[in-house]
Amino acid sequence: MGSDGGHCSFVLLAEFDILAGAQLKYQFPQPLGVDESVLAMSMLPDGAETQLDDWTIFFLNQTPFNTISPVLALDTPEVKTTALMGEPTLNANDKPDLLCVLNLVRTKHDASLDRGARVLALAICTRHPFIQIFKPVLLMALDDYFSDPSQDCLARLFDAVNSMDLSGAPVLTRNEKMVMRSSERKDIFAEKFTHLAPPHQSWSNGKTALQHRATHSAESFSSFEEGILMRKDKEREEAVIAVQQSTGQSSPSEASFSLGGSAVWVGDESGIDVGSGEGEEDDSILSFVGTTVTGTNRRRRSTDASSGSSQAHLKDGLLRPSMINTPSYYDPQLRSGMAKDTHFYHTTVAYKDHQLPIKMPLGTFPEEVGDYSLITLIKAFSFQTLVSGPSHPHLHTNGPQTHPIIILFNALVTGKRIIFLGHKKPAGEVSSFVLSACALGSGCGAVLRGFIERSFPYANLNNRDEWEAVPAYIAGVTNPIFKSSPTWDLLLDISTGSVTVAKDIHSTYPVSAGMPLGVPGIVRSATFSTETSLGSEEDMARAGGKDGKTDFGAKADNADNLFIEDIKSAIEYHYGEGLVRVRFTEYVLRFVRLASRYEEDMTGTTKFGYPSYAFDTRLPNPRLGSGIVFNDDSAGRKELASNSHRIEAWRKTNSYEYICADFRNAQLVDAIQGFDVAHQLFRLRNAKTMTEAEVSAIMRTLAENVKTYDQVVELLAYLMPHGGGLLHLAFSLFHQKESVRDATVDLFNQLRAFPVGVMFLQALNHFQRYAYVRQAHAREKRMMPEQQQPPYQQQPLPPPPPQQQTQQQSHHQSMYGSSFNRTYSSDRMVTPMSNGAF
Repeated sequence: MGSDGGHCSFVLLAEFDILAGAQLKYQFPQPLGVDESVLAMSMLPDGAETQLDDWTIFFLNQTPFNTISPVLALDTPEVKTTALMGEPTLNANDKPDLLCVLNLVRTKHDASLDRGARVLALAICTRHPFIQIFKPVLLMALDDYFSDPSQDCLARLFDAVNSMDLSGAPVLTRNEKMVMRSSERKDIFAEKFTHLAPPHQSWSNGKTALQHRATHSAESFSSFEEGILMRKDKEREEAVIAVQQSTGQSSPSEASFSLGGSAVWVGDESGIDVGSGEGEEDDSILSFVGTTVTGTNRRRRSTDASSGSSQAHLKDGLLRPSMINTPSYYDPQLRSGMAKDTHFYHTTVAYKDHQLPIKMPLGTFPEEVGDYSLITLIKAFSFQTLVSGPSHPHLHTNGPQTHPIIILFNALVTGKRIIFLGHKKPAGEVSSFVLSACALGSGCGAVLRGFIERSFPYANLNNRDEWEAVPAYIAGVTNPIFKSSPTWDLLLDISTGSVTVAKDIHSTYPVSAGMPLGVPGIVRSATFSTETSLGSEEDMARAGGKDGKTDFGAKADNADNLFIEDIKSAIEYHYGEGLVRVRFTEYVLRFVRLASRYEEDMTGTTKFGYPSYAFDTRLPNPRLGSGIVFNDDSAGRKELASNSHRIEAWRKTNSYEYICADFRNAQLVDAIQGFDVAHQLFRLRNAKTMTEAEVSAIMRTLAENVKTYDQVVELLAYLMPHGGGLLHLAFSLFHQKESVRDATVDLFNQLRAFPVGVMFLQALNHFQRYAYVRQAHAREKRMMPEQQQPPYQQQPLPPPPPQQQTQQQSHHQSMYGSSFNRTYSSDRMVTPMSNGAF
């Protein structure tokens, strides 16, 4: 992103005239070449005079009637917003980029005027989807115009926005954005901000900021924070001294536990400082991300070697900590000049004599425009009793019991015409619902595309013919006259929370035959086992209905309804917007993988997913499985059948074409190539039974193919923290085969080489981190020549008696519960080995 030019393409000002109506008064720096009446009506929504302030959003270059001509010279490819994965590069003959227009409407009452008020609207046009960052400067500019109504105000706004410096903002890849938005840690990818550190704070010679901590730093944090830090350091020192006195051993060095200032080893969190430095907030955040630190006296000592041997191993052995030239982002010594939350890039806009702070979100996709809220959308439409109209297989995947949010999602992906009606509601509120719906259908911008290009956050009667001519439009209106319009398929009233399906939807979208179940030529035996793929007549009747047509009647265990109930519970327990967005991203990802499986079963191949087959050891080299995984074959067939109609309808939309292009592009640019990563992780997490050969092949393949930074980030993008992160991979540290354990250690060592991998390792519990450290040290000892091993190293731990092994197994099972027992049964639990690995 450049430091100047390209943030703002145009500035527009409209005013309501008592005689002429809405008028576009100024276009800066030159006319857009679009019908001025269309722009003016979009900027001055119906009922604007009843609101003191209102925000609206609309788009340019969306349809022929609002396409800009000519394109300004400053709209260069260098300032384009980073595209979603797989988005093809635009050629000169392609349609121009979509421009987002952020519009502020204000009514200023004045008794001297004919109507008693003056209504003005000021708008900026930008390519950036995070248009909410421009609200402060737009508010100030409109105030400026009211006091000095001239075109100079528009010029000042244009220059101020374009002079905003975003040159230091890191441009994240899709996988980096996925990792960032799923992480609550405010120092995620802090290494990308090291160039913003003050010049005197350097990390040369492979040393971290913690090793260069200055004595006096009053300029970087307050005396209150300093007192807290000094108190914590004193408590830590007292705890260490107490341990030394009780054990008679010297304290292990900090290097024996930490990795370049980022703790991974058991019990040591001295290198982690993820809070703001204000009291006990640090501990609460640490406990949230899974570090399980509750006090400084919980710092555990090394149990596998003395301090000297541990240090020797780290200096001379394979476990030398990678010197990460990155300070802890929340080290109070370094907070001056560095961001407090790496999810945002902090900059300023200089408008007149004011420096307006700007927080630019770094994890935004092009399909996410503005500051939308999925929680607000879900709360507004949560009552199934308010759904009216006929049931349609494209929309009602669970019959009359289909949740309104699922009906909305189905309407979005199947290309239905959708209207959000907000009678007597601010136009900005209606616009927010439309943008939230676009994010919902796209998986928060991370999975599907094509929704923003057909959305009209605020639509009106003046341009009705144009936006109603767009197939599968998503529009927000405030005029109740649209309720009686015959051109929509689904109408959602945000005032009442009601959802109405058009009465003639069956004639508009005739239903084709669903997926015929139980036909050997259709459902391939390679994807379902032979004895269950054909199915009994009773199974076919329950899943298929009459004449082979899919029965979309209500099912108590419908996956969609269970998902929505889970989301509603999360909202009820006050989980944040971030978690809800991540869950919907996972939901859309599963829909795409399910659709890929359906397409493969119906046509024999799929254009946007890996082919479906199980793990096979009959080949010279075992072949890993791929495609979506069903824990139960019968349930898998029923799920495919119940989703067949909406998948068929989705395959006829532009969104389907986009995902096919995205997948083809991913096969060329993805860092991890040659196998389906999501399939392997799902098997490790959810498989009821797995052979030793499959576990070994999966872990060995991951260890061999996840080495570079891009490969590490791509793997972590699949491992959402709320789903356990590395938890299920860490279970392989307890596998009975040594080759599986060694492959897991190799993989974790490769993750540990990068700061983001260190953070995921920190989220493991102490038991898992301890197992990793012990096995890694033991493996290092085996690989070191005997003459290089230090003479003072601790002797290997003897194996415990059989009864002690049984007690340990019971303890492990009590710690992990059913999840542990499902993944590794007690008879497969590895016992402490004679080589000292445990």
